[in-house]
Amino acid sequence: MTYVSHAGAQIDSQLADFIEKEALPGTGIAAADFWDGLAGLVEAFGPRNRELLAKRDRLQSQIDDWHKTHGSVSEDPEGYLRFLEEIGYVVPEPEDFSITARELDPEISRISGPQLVVPVSNARYALNAANARWGSLFDALYGTDVIAREGELAPGSAYNPERGKAVFALAAEYLDQAFELEGASHADIAGYQVDRRDGQAVLRLETADGRSVSLKDGSCFAGYRVDGGRLGILLRHHGLHMELVIDRESPIGATHPAGLMDVQVESAMSTIQDCEDSVAAVDAAEKVGVYRNWLGLMKGDLSESFEKGGKRIERSLNGDRQFVAPDGSALVLKGRALQLVRNVGHLMTTDMVLDSTGREAGEGIVDAAVTSLCALHDLKKTTGPRNSDKGFIYIVKPKMHGPEEVRLSCDLFGAVEQMLGLDPNVIRIGIMDEERRTSANLKACILEARDRLFFINTGFLDRTGDEIHTSLRAGPVPRKADIKAEPWIEAYEDRNVLIGLDCGLAGTAQIGKGMWAMPDNMAEMMATKAAHPNQGANCAWVPSPTAATLHALHYHEVDVLEAQKRRHNEATPGLDVLFSLSVIDPHSLSRDEITRELENNAQGILGYVVRWIDQGVGCSKVPDISDVGLMEDRATLRISSQHIANWLLHGLVSRDEVEACFQRMAAVVDKQNEGDPLYRPMAGHFDSSVAFQAALELALKGAEQPSGYTEPILHRRRRELKGE
Repeated sequence: MTYVSHAGAQIDSQLADFIEKEALPGTGIAAADFWDGLAGLVEAFGPRNRELLAKRDRLQSQIDDWHKTHGSVSEDPEGYLRFLEEIGYVVPEPEDFSITARELDPEISRISGPQLVVPVSNARYALNAANARWGSLFDALYGTDVIAREGELAPGSAYNPERGKAVFALAAEYLDQAFELEGASHADIAGYQVDRRDGQAVLRLETADGRSVSLKDGSCFAGYRVDGGRLGILLRHHGLHMELVIDRESPIGATHPAGLMDVQVESAMSTIQDCEDSVAAVDAAEKVGVYRNWLGLMKGDLSESFEKGGKRIERSLNGDRQFVAPDGSALVLKGRALQLVRNVGHLMTTDMVLDSTGREAGEGIVDAAVTSLCALHDLKKTTGPRNSDKGFIYIVKPKMHGPEEVRLSCDLFGAVEQMLGLDPNVIRIGIMDEERRTSANLKACILEARDRLFFINTGFLDRTGDEIHTSLRAGPVPRKADIKAEPWIEAYEDRNVLIGLDCGLAGTAQIGKGMWAMPDNMAEMMATKAAHPNQGANCAWVPSPTAATLHALHYHEVDVLEAQKRRHNEATPGLDVLFSLSVIDPHSLSRDEITRELENNAQGILGYVVRWIDQGVGCSKVPDISDVGLMEDRATLRISSQHIANWLLHGLVSRDEVEACFQRMAAVVDKQNEGDPLYRPMAGHFDSSVAFQAALELALKGAEQPSGYTEPILHRRRRELKGE
C-alpha cells in the first residue's frame, strides 16, 4: 500500500489515480481543490462522527444496565419509556411540519413503482438493474412459478406452446385489470390497430367475432411506434406504462390471435446502486472498483462483456424509448431506472484516506465526496440521456441512529456541495429507517433532513437485528419465525408510512418498503406484495429485474396516492408498541426446537459468510437449511448472529453447542456449494478456514459488536484472507 500526500492527508495511490485520471476530468474541478476539500471534510467531520459513535455505545450501556436491573420491557413499560427519555434516547417529538416542497424527478415524487437494490461492485448486475426500467411480461410469466410448472405447463428445454397459451391468458387478465375494455376482454382481441383521424391517432381493437371495441378510459392510450412490420402500442395507467408489441411474423406473435409477441412493462422506476450491505469492499482496490462502476453509470458509458449460453454478450446502458403521442408529437420515455447511490453508514473507517494525525478517515465521509463527484458528470451533461433530469444527486444514507446522526449527514452533504460548487440541497438524502433510535424518533429525523429529503424506507431486516442487539440483556428472544409476528414490527412499518404522510411526503418524496427475499418464489410474491402499495408505500424493494416487472403489476392494481389519502388520518402507533419485543421462557422450547433454530441460524451464517470472505461476494442467493434460495446480505447476517448471541447470553445454548453446530452445518454448506469451482470447503479445515472462523466469531462475539453490526469482523477477516 502506497500513499501520496495531499493537503495534509494521506491518500492511497489507487484512489488518487482514479480521482485524478478518471473522476475529475470533465468536471472543471482541479485536483488540488478536490484534495483540499476532502482533507477538510475528514478533519471537520471525523471528530463529530466519532463522538456520535461513542454516544451510541454510552446509550447501549445504559440500556443494558436498565435491563439487568428491571428485566424485560414488559415488566415496567412506562418506566422504560421514561428512562429512554431521560437518557436522550427518545427525544421530544417536533411540532407538525412539512418537508420542503421542491420538484424532484417524477420517479421520486409522482410515479409509484418497484425499486431494485443491487451491488454496484458488479458491473453486470448494476447494468441489469439500471436497464430494468422495462421488462418483458411474457418472459416473467413464462420463466417463473407465477404459472404452475408441472404437467403440460412444465417449461421444458424447448418452448412449450401450452405454457405459452397460459402466459397469453394470464397477461390478458393483467391487461384487463389495468386497461379495461368496453364489452370485451383482451383475451378476445384478434387485432390491435392504430389509425389516424383528423390528425389524431386512435387505438382500434377488434375481437375474434368481428366486433370493434375500445378502451373504457381512452386517455390510457399514450402513443405508438412503428418499426418495419412491428407495431408498439403504448398504454398508461397510474403513471406507469405498458407497451403492447404486435408482430405476427415473430415466433411468439405468430401463435397469438392478435399477433401480440410481448407486453413490455415499465418496471423498476428507481434503482439503489449499493456501496454498502450488498458489497464486499474492504480495501482501496475493491472500493475503487465500486466507485468506477458508479462513475460509468453517471457518465453513461459503463459496459460489461460476459459469456452466456456459449455466446459473448456486451451489455451497456439502454437508450431512451421513442414514441409518437396521439397528437403526433414526439414522446420520449426513459429507458433506464433513476439511479440512486447508497453510501456506507457512520461506523466504518477506511485506510484509503488518513487524516493529518494518521487516523483512518470515516468511510462514509469519503463516500459522500467521491460518489457526488462522480455524479457531477450526469449533472453537467448537455446532450444525451441524463440520470436526473431535475439535476439532483440522490444518496441513500443507511444505519443512522437518531436525529443527531441525520443532521451530521445533512451537514456533510452541504459541505460536499460547497466543495464541488453545487447549489444548496442538490444532494438529496434518503433515510433508511432501520435502526431503533431512528424509528423511535422518525419525525425528528425527518425534521433535520426536511430541506433535502427524498426518501424514507423501512429496512425490517436490519431493524430486527438492531432490536435484538438493543434488547440483548432483556431476556431470550423468540425464534426468528415468531419474531416476524411480533406487534412491534407492524407498528414500526405503520409508523414509517403514517409519520411520512404527516410530514408531507405524499406527492413529494418516496415512502418505501423492504425486500422480497425469495427470488424463486414469484407466485407467493404476487399473492402478497400488493400489501406494500396498499399500505401507502410508493416504492418497495425487489431482488431482480424479473421481480420488478411482476411487482409493477401491483402498482396498476393499487392507486398508491389514493391509499395514502385513505391512511392519512390513521392514528400512529405509539412507542409503547414499538418497544414491545417479547422475551420467552427458555423452558417453553424443547431441546429439539432449540437445536433446529441454532442449526438454521448457523447454516445461514456460514452460507453467506463463506462467499463474502472467500470470494468477495456481498449479496447472493444462498440456499437455506431446506435448500430454498434466499437473498442474503449483511442485514440478514446481523439477525442470525445476534439471535445466537442472545441465546448464548441467556443460556439457551452453550459455546460448545454453538461450535459443534457450526461444524455440522459447515458440511451442509459444503454440500450445497459442491458445484462451485471457486468454493473452498470448510469441513475438516475448521482451524485454517478463515471463512469458518469469521462465521463462528460473528456468533460467539456477537454481543460485543457495535450495534450488532457484522462489518468489523467481515472486513478484518477478508483482509486476513487477502494477506493484508
